[in-house]
Amino acid sequence: MTDQAVDPGGVRLSERGAAERQFLGRTRELKELRADIERAGLDTLSGKKPPRARVLLIAGRPGSGRTALAEELVRQVADRYDDGVLRARLSEPDGTPVPTERTARELLAALDRPTPAGAAADELSEALRTALADRRTLILLDDAADAEQVDALLPDSPDCLVVAVSDGPLTGISDVRPCTLGGLDTKSAIELLTAYTGSVRITVDPRAAEGLVEECQGQPAALELAGGWLAARPKAAVADLAKQLRADGQEGTPLGRVFRLSYASLPSTAARILRLLSLAPGGLVDPHTASALAGCSVGGARTTLDDFVALGLLRSVDSPLPEYEVPGCLHPLLKTLAETQERPAELQLARARMLERTVRLLQSSRAITETDSAEAREKLQGMPRSLRFSHPRAAEDWLRQRRPALLAAARAAVADGELDTLARRLMSQLVRTMVAHFGMQAAAPDLYGIHGLVLDVAERRKLPREAAAALLNLGDLDAQTGRTADALVRYRAALDAGRKANDPYATGRAMESVGGAHLELGDYDRAADWFGRALAQRLARDERAEAARLYGRIAAAHTYAGRYGEALRNWRSAAAGHRKNGDVAAQARALSETARVQEYAGRPEESLRTCHEALDLARRADDVRLQAALQLRLADTMDRLGDPAAARLHRGAAERLLGEEPDLPEEIDETKQGADACEIRSTPAED
Repeated sequence: MTDQAVDPGGVRLSERGAAERQFLGRTRELKELRADIERAGLDTLSGKKPPRARVLLIAGRPGSGRTALAEELVRQVADRYDDGVLRARLSEPDGTPVPTERTARELLAALDRPTPAGAAADELSEALRTALADRRTLILLDDAADAEQVDALLPDSPDCLVVAVSDGPLTGISDVRPCTLGGLDTKSAIELLTAYTGSVRITVDPRAAEGLVEECQGQPAALELAGGWLAARPKAAVADLAKQLRADGQEGTPLGRVFRLSYASLPSTAARILRLLSLAPGGLVDPHTASALAGCSVGGARTTLDDFVALGLLRSVDSPLPEYEVPGCLHPLLKTLAETQERPAELQLARARMLERTVRLLQSSRAITETDSAEAREKLQGMPRSLRFSHPRAAEDWLRQRRPALLAAARAAVADGELDTLARRLMSQLVRTMVAHFGMQAAAPDLYGIHGLVLDVAERRKLPREAAAALLNLGDLDAQTGRTADALVRYRAALDAGRKANDPYATGRAMESVGGAHLELGDYDRAADWFGRALAQRLARDERAEAARLYGRIAAAHTYAGRYGEALRNWRSAAAGHRKNGDVAAQARALSETARVQEYAGRPEESLRTCHEALDLARRADDVRLQAALQLRLADTMDRLGDPAAARLHRGAAERLLGEEPDLPEEIDETKQGADACEIRSTPAED
């Protein structure tokens, strides 16, 4: 794979024609930017301490080398910032601003700070400022669309520095002087061409080289494409290219004219692949994406992508896996070509092929984690070799590397609106694969966004069952991050959707979740009422295991409310239900809770007897932690009954069971056992 070319039209050189990557020109701009770091701000001149980080702005059109200049500045001054460098891109390849919530979340993740699922942009921005308050960090914000984007991410620490890249001034941010870029100086521009063509063709006709630089107006992106065109034609003279550009007239920008020439010289197959890359989610491409878009082999797609890198039409991403990025300055040109040279039906088919390939890769990535499943192994063997992963770690690395593109694919598929069936399959597989590799907690922030997309599709397509599933999932994530009131709203909406779909599973799950939210909010009467409604439905459907568990949840609500008589009746019903179902461990937990309530009610002797009964059942179930918890409860009861010797014996037994394991819970709440086991898939389980 070729080396990385950093800027869309920048002055970082790709491997073709350059032995080493180097930065050319921009000496004056770098000097001014470095001086601006040391310049006293308006607050300092007025005798005040700067309240926020200094902002340096590099302004220029896409393709002017603005990102390459920002990266070079960061490289030169990074050693002044002990806490490292953070990077974020604030616009999509098509120019759509990236939501502040997403950018702040990515920056917090880079700082190893928690990013609660579903948190609002203001909350995350504040968390980011708090995380950077005592740090000396350099932050590069590329492709800023407006001042509001940058302002929301500015640290309050004057020890931090922000380098922003934008098309123009960021009006609204004080004390910012833009460094506006034009073309490269002639000497640096010729050096850039020489890196591609070699010195001979430049030396034999220096005037032609200067003429070519003039035709490109010194724009690095145009010069890179010109250099790539010449490098692919060793026998072509520099004057030939300059002549062709002059013959093209003055229509369009220099970048557009060089691009048209470069594009016109491509074989028809390669040209089609190139224009279809405008459909790549987030501007990120791998061989599978290109293969699916164009309907060609993976190996052929990779060879073509490498050729594009050499021609300056793509950038190679520095990663263990082959991945490429469409330069932002070329994206509008490729999009125009795709829309004018491809029929709408062909573009839609290309999108569908890409989504289908992504779904199959996700299926393969998840299936390889299911090593104990014969069905999963058989499914893997039935897949083409190009879609299979060699081992689970390779699948996880692929998922981690492609995560931004996969999330962008889900967003694009939902926004498209015409491929909802594929979008639903993609999101279902993405959720399951992320959970399989990262775990529910680590994947929660991404899952929140995916479930929101599922809800959008379900509401658009009038699919109440899927709407209920998405609302339940969103409510669960809200509840887990402490937004219980928001969760309650989601659960009530899920209940309405479940009733509309006539789905008893969804309605039962929603009613129990509404009760759980009221319980968390301290409204114990409403909690018991909603648990009772869910229980009535479970009993009507003869779902005995779920009914026994719900008796426990009702008992817990009565316990918190201090209604110990009602609590004891329901705990006994729960224990009886578990006994009839043959679930010894659950019966032991229910009796353990019964003993606890008896103790609260001032009946220690009864509590002692119930505890011993629960302990016998816990031994039969081989539940070591429950045995230890019950031994500790017996010890506490013996202390209250005035028998410290017996209490010591029970505590000793608990220590022997668990060694000296810290943080052993004093209570085991049977109401929460299995409470999260109710799951509704957001889409059908299609493999």
